[in-house]
Amino acid sequence: METQLNEIYARLYAHFGPQHWWPGDGPFQVIVGAILTQNTAWTNVEKAMANLSRAGLLDPERLYRAREARIAALIRPSGYFNLKAKKLKAFVRFLFEKHQGRLSHLFKSETESLREELLAVYGIGPETADSIILYAANQPIFVIDAYTRRIAARLGLSREDVTYDELQRLFMANLPRDTQLFNEYHALLVMLGKHYCRKSSPRCGECPLQQVCPMAMSQ
Repeated sequence: METQLNEIYARLYAHFGPQHWWPGDGPFQVIVGAILTQNTAWTNVEKAMANLSRAGLLDPERLYRAREARIAALIRPSGYFNLKAKKLKAFVRFLFEKHQGRLSHLFKSETESLREELLAVYGIGPETADSIILYAANQPIFVIDAYTRRIAARLGLSREDVTYDELQRLFMANLPRDTQLFNEYHALLVMLGKHYCRKSSPRCGECPLQQVCPMAMSQ
Protein backbone atom coordinates (compact mmCIF):
# COMPACT_ATOMS: atom_id res chain seq x y z
CA MET A 1 0.00 0.00 0.00
CA GLU A 2 2.82 2.41 0.82
CA THR A 3 4.39 1.83 -2.60
CA GLN A 4 1.05 2.24 -4.35
CA LEU A 5 0.22 5.51 -2.58
CA ASN A 6 3.67 6.92 -3.36
CA GLU A 7 3.31 5.98 -7.04
CA ILE A 8 -0.10 7.66 -7.22
CA TYR A 9 1.33 10.82 -5.67
CA ALA A 10 4.33 10.83 -8.02
CA ARG A 11 2.12 10.46 -11.11
CA LEU A 12 -0.28 13.19 -9.99
CA TYR A 13 2.51 15.59 -9.07
CA ALA A 14 4.23 15.00 -12.41
CA HIS A 15 0.98 15.68 -14.24
CA PHE A 16 -0.46 18.65 -12.31
CA GLY A 17 2.56 20.14 -10.55
CA PRO A 18 2.44 21.87 -7.12
CA GLN A 19 -0.97 23.27 -6.21
CA HIS A 20 -0.04 25.91 -3.58
CA TRP A 21 -3.12 25.21 -1.47
CA TRP A 22 -5.18 26.45 0.42
CA PRO A 23 -6.58 29.50 -1.41
CA GLY A 24 -6.68 32.28 1.18
CA ASP A 25 -4.60 35.09 2.59
CA GLY A 26 -3.68 33.87 6.05
CA PRO A 27 -5.07 31.30 8.51
CA PHE A 28 -8.31 33.09 9.35
CA GLN A 29 -9.33 33.35 5.71
CA VAL A 30 -8.56 29.65 5.31
CA ILE A 31 -10.92 28.88 8.20
CA VAL A 32 -13.70 31.07 6.81
CA GLY A 33 -13.25 29.45 3.42
CA ALA A 34 -13.32 25.95 4.89
CA ILE A 35 -16.69 26.68 6.51
CA LEU A 36 -18.17 28.44 3.50
CA THR A 37 -17.14 25.74 1.02
CA GLN A 38 -19.42 23.18 2.65
CA ASN A 39 -21.91 21.97 0.00
CA THR A 40 -20.91 24.49 -2.64
CA ALA A 41 -18.34 25.19 -5.34
CA TRP A 42 -15.26 27.29 -4.58
CA THR A 43 -16.30 29.90 -7.16
CA ASN A 44 -19.31 30.68 -4.95
CA VAL A 45 -17.08 30.86 -1.88
CA GLU A 46 -14.83 33.39 -3.60
CA LYS A 47 -17.80 35.71 -4.14
CA ALA A 48 -18.84 35.44 -0.50
CA MET A 49 -15.25 35.98 0.69
CA ALA A 50 -14.95 39.07 -1.50
CA ASN A 51 -18.10 40.48 0.11
CA LEU A 52 -16.72 39.83 3.59
CA SER A 53 -13.42 41.41 2.63
CA ARG A 54 -15.05 44.58 1.28
CA ALA A 55 -17.05 44.82 4.52
CA GLY A 56 -13.86 44.45 6.57
CA LEU A 57 -15.09 41.25 8.20
CA LEU A 58 -12.26 38.88 7.32
CA ASP A 59 -10.91 39.55 10.78
CA PRO A 60 -11.73 37.50 13.89
CA GLU A 61 -12.73 40.39 16.15
CA ARG A 62 -14.79 42.22 13.53
CA LEU A 63 -16.60 39.03 12.56
CA TYR A 64 -17.19 38.28 16.25
CA ARG A 65 -18.84 41.68 16.74
CA ALA A 66 -20.84 41.63 13.51
CA ARG A 67 -24.54 40.81 13.51
CA GLU A 68 -25.38 37.36 12.22
CA ALA A 69 -27.95 38.78 9.80
CA ARG A 70 -25.34 41.04 8.23
CA ILE A 71 -22.94 38.13 7.80
CA ALA A 72 -25.68 36.03 6.23
CA ALA A 73 -26.46 38.74 3.68
CA LEU A 74 -22.79 39.07 2.72
CA ILE A 75 -22.20 35.33 2.28
CA ARG A 76 -25.41 34.69 0.31
CA PRO A 77 -23.44 33.56 -2.81
CA SER A 78 -22.08 30.56 -0.89
CA GLY A 79 -25.55 29.05 -0.38
CA TYR A 80 -27.13 27.96 2.91
CA PHE A 81 -26.11 31.45 4.02
CA ASN A 82 -28.18 31.62 7.21
CA LEU A 83 -26.80 28.30 8.40
CA LYS A 84 -23.25 29.21 7.46
CA ALA A 85 -23.55 32.56 9.22
CA LYS A 86 -24.42 30.63 12.40
CA LYS A 87 -21.39 28.41 11.86
CA LEU A 88 -19.05 31.37 11.38
CA LYS A 89 -20.41 33.04 14.51
CA ALA A 90 -20.05 29.78 16.43
CA PHE A 91 -16.40 29.53 15.45
CA VAL A 92 -15.42 33.09 16.36
CA ARG A 93 -17.40 32.81 19.60
CA PHE A 94 -15.42 29.67 20.45
CA LEU A 95 -12.19 31.43 19.49
CA PHE A 96 -12.83 34.36 21.83
CA GLU A 97 -14.33 32.39 24.71
CA LYS A 98 -11.68 29.64 24.73
CA HIS A 99 -8.59 31.20 23.15
CA GLN A 100 -8.75 34.97 23.72
CA GLY A 101 -9.57 35.47 20.04
CA ARG A 102 -6.08 34.35 19.03
CA LEU A 103 -5.51 31.65 16.43
CA SER A 104 -1.92 31.36 17.62
CA HIS A 105 -3.24 30.27 21.02
CA LEU A 106 -5.64 27.75 19.47
CA PHE A 107 -2.96 26.30 17.21
CA LYS A 108 -0.61 25.61 20.13
CA SER A 109 -2.68 22.49 20.82
CA GLU A 110 -1.45 19.10 19.65
CA THR A 111 -3.20 17.79 16.55
CA GLU A 112 -5.45 15.32 18.36
CA SER A 113 -6.53 17.86 20.98
CA LEU A 114 -7.05 20.55 18.37
CA ARG A 115 -9.24 18.22 16.34
CA GLU A 116 -11.37 17.38 19.38
CA GLU A 117 -11.86 21.07 20.12
CA LEU A 118 -12.84 21.91 16.56
CA LEU A 119 -15.27 19.01 16.27
CA ALA A 120 -17.05 20.30 19.37
CA VAL A 121 -17.81 23.61 17.61
CA TYR A 122 -21.22 23.89 15.98
CA GLY A 123 -21.09 23.29 12.23
CA ILE A 124 -17.57 21.84 12.07
CA GLY A 125 -17.40 18.22 10.96
CA PRO A 126 -14.36 16.03 10.27
CA GLU A 127 -13.56 17.36 6.79
CA THR A 128 -13.81 21.01 7.85
CA ALA A 129 -11.86 20.39 11.06
CA ASP A 130 -9.09 18.58 9.21
CA SER A 131 -8.93 21.29 6.53
CA ILE A 132 -8.44 23.86 9.29
CA ILE A 133 -5.76 21.74 10.97
CA LEU A 134 -3.83 21.06 7.76
CA TYR A 135 -4.18 24.35 5.88
CA ALA A 136 -4.54 26.93 8.67
CA ALA A 137 -2.68 25.35 11.61
CA ASN A 138 -0.08 23.65 9.36
CA GLN A 139 -0.30 20.40 11.26
CA PRO A 140 -0.10 17.01 9.51
CA ILE A 141 -3.50 15.40 9.06
CA PHE A 142 -4.95 13.94 5.87
CA VAL A 143 -8.18 15.53 4.64
CA ILE A 144 -10.81 13.21 3.18
CA ASP A 145 -13.45 14.55 0.81
CA ALA A 146 -15.83 13.22 -1.84
CA TYR A 147 -13.11 13.26 -4.48
CA THR A 148 -10.78 11.20 -2.30
CA ARG A 149 -13.50 8.63 -1.56
CA ARG A 150 -14.39 8.24 -5.24
CA ILE A 151 -10.79 7.97 -6.40
CA ALA A 152 -9.77 5.53 -3.65
CA ALA A 153 -12.71 3.24 -4.46
CA ARG A 154 -12.01 3.29 -8.21
CA LEU A 155 -8.33 2.58 -7.63
CA GLY A 156 -9.25 -0.38 -5.42
CA LEU A 157 -7.69 1.18 -2.34
CA SER A 158 -10.91 1.03 -0.30
CA ARG A 159 -14.56 0.03 -0.31
CA GLU A 160 -17.12 2.46 -1.67
CA ASP A 161 -18.75 2.62 1.78
CA VAL A 162 -15.50 3.23 3.66
CA THR A 163 -15.86 5.58 6.62
CA TYR A 164 -14.07 8.90 6.87
CA ASP A 165 -11.82 7.68 9.69
CA GLU A 166 -10.98 4.40 7.94
CA LEU A 167 -9.87 6.11 4.75
CA GLN A 168 -7.95 8.75 6.66
CA ARG A 169 -6.08 6.03 8.59
CA LEU A 170 -5.21 4.27 5.31
CA PHE A 171 -3.40 7.35 4.02
CA MET A 172 -1.82 8.37 7.31
CA ALA A 173 -0.56 4.87 8.14
CA ASN A 174 1.17 4.49 4.79
CA LEU A 175 2.64 7.94 4.18
CA PRO A 176 5.23 9.98 6.10
CA ARG A 177 3.56 12.27 8.63
CA ASP A 178 4.43 15.39 6.67
CA THR A 179 2.29 18.52 6.44
CA GLN A 180 3.48 19.56 2.99
CA LEU A 181 2.99 16.07 1.58
CA PHE A 182 -0.55 15.82 2.95
CA ASN A 183 -1.28 19.33 1.66
CA GLU A 184 -0.13 18.55 -1.89
CA TYR A 185 -1.60 15.05 -1.97
CA HIS A 186 -5.10 16.20 -1.05
CA ALA A 187 -4.95 19.11 -3.51
CA LEU A 188 -3.79 16.80 -6.30
CA LEU A 189 -6.62 14.35 -5.62
CA VAL A 190 -9.09 17.24 -5.88
CA MET A 191 -7.61 18.19 -9.24
CA LEU A 192 -7.88 14.60 -10.44
CA GLY A 193 -11.48 14.36 -9.25
CA LYS A 194 -12.49 17.62 -10.89
CA HIS A 195 -10.85 17.08 -14.26
CA TYR A 196 -10.61 13.34 -14.85
CA CYS A 197 -12.10 11.05 -12.20
CA ARG A 198 -15.50 12.70 -12.36
CA LYS A 199 -18.61 11.23 -10.78
CA SER A 200 -20.23 10.80 -14.17
CA SER A 201 -18.49 10.58 -17.55
CA PRO A 202 -15.00 10.03 -16.12
CA ARG A 203 -12.16 10.69 -18.58
CA CYS A 204 -10.39 7.38 -17.94
CA GLY A 205 -8.57 7.32 -21.29
CA GLU A 206 -6.81 10.60 -20.47
CA CYS A 207 -6.33 10.04 -16.73
CA PRO A 208 -2.75 10.31 -15.42
CA LEU A 209 -3.49 7.25 -13.25
CA GLN A 210 -4.91 5.06 -16.02
CA GLN A 211 -1.99 2.62 -15.78
CA VAL A 212 -2.69 1.91 -12.11
CA CYS A 213 -6.48 2.16 -12.12
CA PRO A 214 -8.54 -1.05 -12.54
CA MET A 215 -11.52 0.98 -13.77
CA ALA A 216 -9.50 2.71 -16.49
CA MET A 217 -7.77 -0.48 -17.58
CA SER A 218 -11.09 -2.30 -17.93
CA GLN A 219 -12.46 0.21 -20.42
